[in-house]
Amino acid sequence: MAIGERIKRIRNFRKLTQKDLGLAIGFDENTADVRVAQYETGTRTPKEKYINAIAAVLQISPSALSVPDIDNYIGVLQTLFALEDIYGLKINSIDGELCLALDKSIGTSYLTMFDMFSAWQTQSEKLKNNYPKIEAEHTRAALDARWQDQQK
Repeated sequence: MAIGERIKRIRNFRKLTQKDLGLAIGFDENTADVRVAQYETGTRTPKEKYINAIAAVLQISPSALSVPDIDNYIGVLQTLFALEDIYGLKINSIDGELCLALDKSIGTSYLTMFDMFSAWQTQSEKLKNNYPKIEAEHTRAALDARWQDQQK
């Protein structure tokens, strides 16, 4: 999810208008909503000082607005938060073990994610059983193609 999409999602969650957010971070009354709209649509990318200001107003870490770097634990955690917000992925406990589960109440998103997770599990089992690498590449290519089709 791009930074603008994250700003919009969290702004809406906080029940702020674009103008409210723009004014809170110091934009002029006449341009406050336009500037925030430009960030949210990706027309403009906020400079670091505005990312920090937006994060402060939205009561989040500036890193929550950035594309996470999953090479560290904070980035992984931010990614998990985004997956929870967008796709309903939740953390649960089964027999004292932590696990990730899909929220069935989300409907279409649940069904799509269930299909994706099922394909991932199937692929994982095949790889554990030493299926040829070409099979793994084929499955991944099919999943990538399906994902791209759904984004259209």
